[in-house]
Amino acid sequence: MRAARRVLLSRPASGDICKLFKDIKIIGFDADDTLWHNEPFFRAAEKRLLELLEGYGAPDYLAKELLAVEVKNMPLYGYGIKAFTLSMLETALKISNNTLPAQTAAAILELGQSMLKKPVVLLDGVQEVLEILGARYKLVVATKGDLLDQQRKLTKSGLVKYLHHIEVMSEKDEENYLKLLKYLNVKPQNFLMIGNSLKSDILPVLNIGGCALHIPHPDTWTYEQADPGEIKNKNFAAAGKIKDILKFL
Repeated sequence: MRAARRVLLSRPASGDICKLFKDIKIIGFDADDTLWHNEPFFRAAEKRLLELLEGYGAPDYLAKELLAVEVKNMPLYGYGIKAFTLSMLETALKISNNTLPAQTAAAILELGQSMLKKPVVLLDGVQEVLEILGARYKLVVATKGDLLDQQRKLTKSGLVKYLHHIEVMSEKDEENYLKLLKYLNVKPQNFLMIGNSLKSDILPVLNIGGCALHIPHPDTWTYEQADPGEIKNKNFAAAGKIKDILKFL
């Protein structure tokens, strides 16, 4: 299930904050659940799916089946609403032994389409932070998911004017981050990545020698979580909300 838990991480002592990221030249921002709300829409859609399929099993069982199908399909579909919709439909067919009523299948497809029409709701303080940091650093968005949908959200967000570059990756791993830094002509130690996902935004960047700042979101997908206790890196810090990053930069 796309369950969530708030991850509380330690941060540097106040005297160390100002020098932690002193060599940064380019700042990368994750998009979904870092700049705007995203996961709450998935959680609402999943809740509705479980209601549609309540005759086929308990909610925990159905949620577990959905997550298994999502993970299995990632190499084929990647991430995003379209991939999620296909996985919802496949899950429904699987647990119904291919006896799913046509009207239920139609309701699932409509559920996915409704997600694609959701408004873009910025997190508090995002525009203010980008405006301030944009005067001192080059800002980029490094996200993953469906290209068309991410472009839609970026356009509707009104944030494009603050951005030097936008990168939509198929996967946020070390290899793709290195490709991004090569394109930006910046060394890892001069790049800071900010995001809510320890797995996608933080660990890969730290692994290539970059800097990372974690901003937890209360609805971070289970698949994107990692054990914060494993992060022992001088280039890492955590903040409570996006406005707090101004204390580091």
